[in-house]
Amino acid sequence: MGLLSYLPDFKNLDNLKDEIQLNKNSPEFRLYLYRAENPNFIGVIGTQNDEHFVVIRYLSLAPDYRQPKYEAKAVCELAGSNPQKKVTAVPEYVYLTKYLPKTKNHD
Repeated sequence: MGLLSYLPDFKNLDNLKDEIQLNKNSPEFRLYLYRAENPNFIGVIGTQNDEHFVVIRYLSLAPDYRQPKYEAKAVCELAGSNPQKKVTAVPEYVYLTKYLPKTKNHD
């Protein structure tokens, strides 16, 4: 819950609870936890998945890691863990797609 609470939409406890239930009860909604060089998780990516796509719904990084290099690493790891799917993003987070490897699935 801590990483999600950094996002403005989830500062409201009811919204946060709804998001947790959505990820718990709907298999197409998933949370991808990201850790950098240390053993602690420093970020979370909320995704919506289907047979062909992974859609990034949001990205939240711990305050000390809110840098483009960590955004890029998290997005690339997400893409790497879903090699058969096209990774894209909702409009608010479409800027993250610039970090995707240039392959046939992520052009």
